[in-house]
Amino acid sequence: MGSAAAVAFLCACNPAQKSAGLTESGINPADYDTCIAVAYDAEAGKFVADPENAKEVKLYTLTNKNGMEVCITNFGGRIVSIMVPNKDGDLVDVACGFDKVENYFPWNYETDFGCSVGRYANRINNGEYTYEGKTVTLPKNNNGVACLHGGYTGWQYQVYDVLEATPQSLALQITSPDGDNQFPGEVVANVDFKLTDDNAIIIIYDGVADAPTVLNMTNHTYFNLSGDLNNTIDESILMVNADNYTPGDENLIPTGEIRPVEGTVFDFRKPKAIGTDFDKNDPEMESVGGGYDHNWCLNTKGNKKEIAVTMIDPRSGIKMDMYTNEPGVQCYTANFQDGTRPGKGGIMYQKHCAICLESQKYPDSPNKYTMPGWELSNPFVSPEREYQSYCKYVFSIAE
Repeated sequence: MGSAAAVAFLCACNPAQKSAGLTESGINPADYDTCIAVAYDAEAGKFVADPENAKEVKLYTLTNKNGMEVCITNFGGRIVSIMVPNKDGDLVDVACGFDKVENYFPWNYETDFGCSVGRYANRINNGEYTYEGKTVTLPKNNNGVACLHGGYTGWQYQVYDVLEATPQSLALQITSPDGDNQFPGEVVANVDFKLTDDNAIIIIYDGVADAPTVLNMTNHTYFNLSGDLNNTIDESILMVNADNYTPGDENLIPTGEIRPVEGTVFDFRKPKAIGTDFDKNDPEMESVGGGYDHNWCLNTKGNKKEIAVTMIDPRSGIKMDMYTNEPGVQCYTANFQDGTRPGKGGIMYQKHCAICLESQKYPDSPNKYTMPGWELSNPFVSPEREYQSYCKYVFSIAE
């Protein structure tokens, strides 16, 4: 019996065991016990199950001494829920997601909720780049104009191996073979989650490749700090520590310009409500569905000890500070949620239900990293150049 078939057989012989109880966020862990592998049938143009390569999937729950809880599934390395105390001391969920793992399967919903993105987060223009004289051609899974989040079966739709699970940490690993979604070189990448006793979620990414390739990982959690996922994030206050951003064309591909935020709707250097400019019909915001889906060039320039982003919701009093060693952050305000996807507890996620704060190299950096202002966004890894990335979200109560 081959190894893939053996995994499928092992999964079939391990029926899901009923959980002793629900998580604080109301999830039954048994609803995440399954075996799955996702493939993409290019000829039919649809996602399909791949039973021969199925791997075991579970829900893992991290807790700290304050009662904070983070639920993560190894299907796509996804954060499913984050329970943090609000200003009244009540635990509330601040992350959009689903009650059952099957709702993350792309034939049900194509969603990036909570996932660990790879090989390359964000867009690569025209699905190609050239390195050392060789052109690499990738799937153009983003409206036929770009490779988005690693291609059709990027890592958000793959099962990560679990290396270690403790009450406050989870170590995941993925082995991406040469040619995975047409990317060159084999990559072995790790995603380590840690929940600290000061209510911080630390995510550390690292990766090694046996040949030159690109690597740009991030987390795609949809945050809503209001304490009620029925709400929008319009009233939430946001500060982004960035003097500049990278404007994009009609396909959201950066032009290469590093543009000042001053005098634009992208100026969050002083805290303001996220929805302040939603009704101004700004053409750059309208081009992405009436909100934000843009990359800010962080003033922190890789210093993970400086605050990159702060978000506060006055309704719950919850504050979240973000730190990263990456040069950019993509802020996406869930512009295309339309109330048709039932989330946890039957909540219908609406437009602007959340914001994603994705630490990253600038979009399309394989084609632009040599341009002025892009020096910190070199995405190439090789046997001589390993990949490391860091992101921390710290939760507290605003003063």
